[in-house]
Amino acid sequence: MGRGAPVVRLLRALAVPTALVGMVVLAGVTLDRVYAGSLLTLLVAGAALGSVLVSVAARRLPSWLVAPVSVLVMAGWTGWCLHLAADRAGLPGGFAEVAREAAANGIPRLLTAMIPVEPVPDTVLVPVVGAWLAGLAGAEVALRAGRVLLGYLPPVLLHVGAVYVVGPNAEPAIGPTVALVVVAGLGLAASTRREGDPVDGPAPTVPSGVRARLAVTSAAGTAVVVAAATLLGPAVAALVEVRPVDPRRYVEPPQVQTLDENPLIRISGWALNPDQQLFQVKTADAGGGTRIRLAVLSDYDGVTWRVGATYRNAGRILPTVPPAPYATVETLRQEITIGELSGQLLPAVPTPREVSGARVAYDPGTGTLIRPDGLSPGLRYTVTSARERPDANLLATANTPAGDEVARVLQVPEGAPDQLRRLATQLAQDNGAPYARAMAIEQWLAEHYRLVADAPSGHAYPNLAFFLFGPRNGGGQRGTSEQFAASFAVLGRLAGLPTRVVVGFAAPGDGPVRAGDAYAWPEVLFEGVGWVPFDPLPRPEDEPRPVEEDFRPQPEKPPPSEQPEPTVEPSTAPSPQAAPEEGEGQAGVSTPVLVAAVAGGVALLVVVALAVLAGMRRALTRNRLHRGPADLRVAGAWRELTDALRLAGRPVPADLSATEVAEAARRALSDAAPLPAAAGRADHQLGVGRARTHPEGAAGRVGSQSEAAHRAVEELARLVNQVGFAPGQVTEAQAEAAAEAARVCTRALRADRPRWRRLLWSVHPGPLRWRD
Repeated sequence: MGRGAPVVRLLRALAVPTALVGMVVLAGVTLDRVYAGSLLTLLVAGAALGSVLVSVAARRLPSWLVAPVSVLVMAGWTGWCLHLAADRAGLPGGFAEVAREAAANGIPRLLTAMIPVEPVPDTVLVPVVGAWLAGLAGAEVALRAGRVLLGYLPPVLLHVGAVYVVGPNAEPAIGPTVALVVVAGLGLAASTRREGDPVDGPAPTVPSGVRARLAVTSAAGTAVVVAAATLLGPAVAALVEVRPVDPRRYVEPPQVQTLDENPLIRISGWALNPDQQLFQVKTADAGGGTRIRLAVLSDYDGVTWRVGATYRNAGRILPTVPPAPYATVETLRQEITIGELSGQLLPAVPTPREVSGARVAYDPGTGTLIRPDGLSPGLRYTVTSARERPDANLLATANTPAGDEVARVLQVPEGAPDQLRRLATQLAQDNGAPYARAMAIEQWLAEHYRLVADAPSGHAYPNLAFFLFGPRNGGGQRGTSEQFAASFAVLGRLAGLPTRVVVGFAAPGDGPVRAGDAYAWPEVLFEGVGWVPFDPLPRPEDEPRPVEEDFRPQPEKPPPSEQPEPTVEPSTAPSPQAAPEEGEGQAGVSTPVLVAAVAGGVALLVVVALAVLAGMRRALTRNRLHRGPADLRVAGAWRELTDALRLAGRPVPADLSATEVAEAARRALSDAAPLPAAAGRADHQLGVGRARTHPEGAAGRVGSQSEAAHRAVEELARLVNQVGFAPGQVTEAQAEAAAEAARVCTRALRADRPRWRRLLWSVHPGPLRWRD
């Protein structure tokens, strides 16, 4: 035996474990490109090193014992990672609560988080666990079974998954991918015995028959690789210029309630109860009053102004938007404590940059915040905002933007009354500059209308026409800030101005913000200046001038107002190409053992995938039925029913009313509990009338479970209609009744399915992606 044999053996023994660790770490580096900071890479590196070291240290243990030991160590490392991430993010709550939230919502929040993703427990749990499992599987196959190429498969799949999750949200991962190939090649080359290497004994002799088989196998493998490269190479090269698919589009981001989708209708209710304390404000730097924003409404369909925002889960640090070139930016830090304010929208001074003390979701397009779990009395959070003050000297000559980017805030729905069009034309014809047009609309509303607190809510076209032109002695020409802001926004769009409506509060300073401080105001977008607020409300001491004195009723040719609607370009997702597998003609582990190991690994991956799907389905049901306000839980119960109908092969169209869906569900439940043959023939002979009145009729024969399911459908439809027509009136008991009704209907529909479909019911991925 040569003196260099121990060194060679040591290097060869370290080559493959080192390559596996490096490949898993590179997958973490690839995923970390959409994260803030480098904490995720460090956590993934620790998982990679720990998993491989456990397998190396346990090589002399039985193979069935390695996985439990490794999973036990993984649990300790994962717990430490969650604690570190929660501590750095300053999340409230104990470790048990944080870990439970991360385990229940790790995958959805990872795919709905705002980019750059903050490394919090929800967003680091899945990458850390995936890195550990990839290192464990790769080390067992490569080191214990001696199949190095097959052992590289788990880290490669982890790397592919990281690339897919990042999608188009970062630059192509060319560097990490090339490094992955180099590390894999070095590990494979160093682990291969070459001629001339020191050995511990006489060189083994290989029979001529084995040599022939090895030569044929090598030639066949080489031919397969060359053919695959020739056939798939052009197709793979063509995908380089294709924009990758974004998996985030398949995951529904946090949604707001109906009440928060249009908070403009809350203005009249707050005006009638002005002393209601909604929240408390404490400003770090003492100063005067400020304007606190609650929601931005950009979409108008002629009936309702809506938020129309896409909220993404965010960490403490929010994405920054460059301020206007000549704006003065002031940093403002406030501590807000929620009182009687309900819903999900979080009040904040525009534009928020950092939020601590609450889990939030953020819409960068409007700069507004929500708390997906809903507001609760006593909730306290701190928000740091960058308050912009535009340069007023630029407004007189500033233009307004045009094109697809602002088509949303220029769109005027069909059906605008002719009087509104004529008024907009009259106000715009003598004012050519955009700012002059906006000021003319503001002055018109402030001089001709009265601000009152008891005006009814409404901002559809008929409501605005009555507010602007209705008789003063009949309730017209008077309204709350809702009608003033909505009228300004519609008249502005008719005059060619990009407008939106904002709902917020005029906070007098530190202290309570009451319902009487709530109001709505319009904003206009100017090039180089940004969104500029306007105040069309009249001064309290001014007496409004009758509209008839200044409005010229003769019809004039109105300017074109229909703006092109923004289009959403469809994105096509390239289908991933499967990489050809290679094998080694290397002696050592027998083929049955290797096949059993691979089969066991595949079975383990299938079990893990099914467990993940089942967990996500349970979390979805739990969030729908038990999280959030009562109205949202009733809507979630209705989604559970429609998903159950879809899983039972009885889908209902999305445009049906609740009553029609309930009728379809009753038919499905009747089919799910068929009558006995004799009873069915009797019903056919006696007709519907007897089936309705005879004690042995259809309702009596379907059994108590079917009756309970039918009653549950009727109760659920009634509650859904109540939420739609009287929001905010559903009690906690009714929400629990809706949840129980959804469970009863789901059990009844599931019981009728074949046995194998009942087994797959809880792991069907459909409800996780269905939107209707």
